Amino acid sequence: MTEAPLGLLAELTHRCPLHCPYCSNPIELVQRADELDTATWQRVFDEGRELGVLQVHLSGGEPLARPDLPQLLAHASGLGCYTNLVTSGLGLTAERLADLVERGLDHVQLSVQDSDPGNANLIAGVKGYDRKLAAAALIKDAELPLTVNAVLHKANLDNIGGIIELAERMGADRLELANTQYYGWALRNRAALLPTREQLAAAGPVVQQAKQRLDGRMEIVYVVADYHEANPKPCMYGWGARQLTVAPNGDVLPCPAASVITTLPVQNVRRSSLAEIWYDSETFNAYRGTEWMREPCRSCPRKEIDFGGCRCQAFQLTGDAAATDPVCTLSPDHGLVQDILGAEIIPVRPELAMRRSV
Repeated sequence: MTEAPLGLLAELTHRCPLHCPYCSNPIELVQRADELDTATWQRVFDEGRELGVLQVHLSGGEPLARPDLPQLLAHASGLGCYTNLVTSGLGLTAERLADLVERGLDHVQLSVQDSDPGNANLIAGVKGYDRKLAAAALIKDAELPLTVNAVLHKANLDNIGGIIELAERMGADRLELANTQYYGWALRNRAALLPTREQLAAAGPVVQQAKQRLDGRMEIVYVVADYHEANPKPCMYGWGARQLTVAPNGDVLPCPAASVITTLPVQNVRRSSLAEIWYDSETFNAYRGTEWMREPCRSCPRKEIDFGGCRCQAFQLTGDAAATDPVCTLSPDHGLVQDILGAEIIPVRPELAMRRSV
């Protein structure tokens, strides 16, 4: 039996002041004119709460680009949902933050690109390092829980110790160290972002030592670079199991990257309710559970641990979303990943395609 979702990721806009080349947003970004209006987002939150949603993550792009962010946050909070603002920090002022807190903001997730200011600004495509430090100070002054998120790749992985120290200085309660997942702009830049085995081998012990040192003070979550792993990353606790994503134009996805699977019908809140989409749609039922699996997944003891790996990655690499994720060493397509690692891990970083603005 399908359980109700716990979380709703509301991608309010694809507009963003940053130009990060690892961004997982689609190459074809949703234009401002195609974004859901205030009333429709409020209806989405109503339907989400009726469905069972307890957490609303206000994201983008940069959600601060939406003038109606305070109204949207207040609506989600008024429904009894825990609200999380996922932001670059650029555009966050003391006045705007105080207003959001008064309207029910519970938590902030702040992105950082590196501990080195010059490299951080280079990766972001703007001079944002100092503004992120200022945003973190505002968040802590407001006594809000703070998660710092750093996407790791070839250009910053060697500074992972410094990134951990930066999160400490910011007063983070939680630090997400997430190796790049290759969708959207990140896929376009894969050759420039893929880390070496040597970089990963050096980073692992640094993370483990920091976890021990900071235990009880700052939670550290480390998302591995799965191209280099024997087993694939789990598929969001299972496809369509705990969360759903609503894109800026109202498309509803089982995970933030699922728009890459072009063989599934597109679900949209302008045509159907969230309950209909969650429980009844072909898209959300396609890869739920384990019955859809083929060998080697069907008889694998890990099938309810990693769920055959990432459906989006399987589709991107093989053209078949039901295939075993080629990251898995048991996959008949594992050679595809080995070929990528052999061809694309090079000592000289190619020029990055920076995420464009909308």
